[in-house]
Amino acid sequence: MMCAIQAAKRGRSVYLLDHSAKLAEKIRISGGGRCNFTNLNTKPDNYISTNPHFCRSALARYTPQHFINWLNENGISFHEKKLGQLFCDDGSEAIIALLKRECDAAGVKFLMPCSVEEVSRHEDFEVHTSRGKFHTQSLVIATGGLSIPKIGATPFGYKIAQQFGIPVTKLKPGLVPLSFHPEEWSCYAELAGVSVDAVVSFGKQAFRENLLITHRGLSGPVILQVSSYWEHGQPLHVNLLPDHDMHEIFAHQRGNTMLLNNFLAHYLPKRFIEALFKYWSAQKQAGNHFAESKPLNHYSESDLQLLADTLHDWQITPTGTLGYAKAEVTCGGVDTHALSSKTMQANDVPGLFFIGEVMDVTGHLGGYNFQWAWASGYAAGQSC
Repeated sequence: MMCAIQAAKRGRSVYLLDHSAKLAEKIRISGGGRCNFTNLNTKPDNYISTNPHFCRSALARYTPQHFINWLNENGISFHEKKLGQLFCDDGSEAIIALLKRECDAAGVKFLMPCSVEEVSRHEDFEVHTSRGKFHTQSLVIATGGLSIPKIGATPFGYKIAQQFGIPVTKLKPGLVPLSFHPEEWSCYAELAGVSVDAVVSFGKQAFRENLLITHRGLSGPVILQVSSYWEHGQPLHVNLLPDHDMHEIFAHQRGNTMLLNNFLAHYLPKRFIEALFKYWSAQKQAGNHFAESKPLNHYSESDLQLLADTLHDWQITPTGTLGYAKAEVTCGGVDTHALSSKTMQANDVPGLFFIGEVMDVTGHLGGYNFQWAWASGYAAGQSC
């Protein structure tokens, strides 16, 4: 819709074809229905791509402030939740209504539901649909990725790219909860709902937010963030106490007679600590000497140093993710090396454009993917 508005304002005749009967369903469900529509801190570093500089041009030409100004002009109120994340006061419907209203005012024609059966190209593009055949000079693919198939996600956009010889990079679920083997995770399943503030890192990437225990594994903002970088079979590094130096604390508390579980309950939920000890014992990660809590002064210095090491660097290897059904985005996509960073047009297929999530540009959690949708849509709308 952002692209359609810009193109129609330039005097182009625009048809918006959507196989769904419901308009902008992904906007509607985003942020629990409140729509985290952008992030004040948006910068290229917030995006993952095999072509990391590709997003710079579009993000610079359509910034969060441009979208904010548009909302202000239309009387749509919003608030900052945290970390630059902006949410609509009146929910997702306010954003959808604004986009639809602007489309109507610009003369965009909606065909919904309308399934595309075939696309071919001779002098122009020929699009065969369930609502008839269309000829067009410009064809914009804004079909999204594979995430959340229950609202209609399909691989259609990738197939169109491949049909015209445009590569598609490796695809995987992004911003997604991580899972573990049921037997391995059994000691944690009863803690579902418990969350802790933690730093989770993979490679050079580290994020700090809430980590949430679930029946099947780990979730919460910090896990969703790191999941887009995580590679199957590799461990994550978790610092459970980023605000404390447990090596120093244990050194000063060597004579303390308090039970270890009770002592650590000052820093982490007690049930969580007990489950950690049980897990570590089974995995032989921190030895089995913590399985039964003893007074702090009954542990050797080396025992406590080992415990401190593990609290600050708990290494844990997920068995997988919860897949596209629970993923907020799709990592990977149409290879941006084959596209113009200024217009989003395919370099070797004049008139063919790709925008939004279908491309190999994946934002962090917190409104960045919406900002990419607005920015890439605006860029293409100026040229298509």
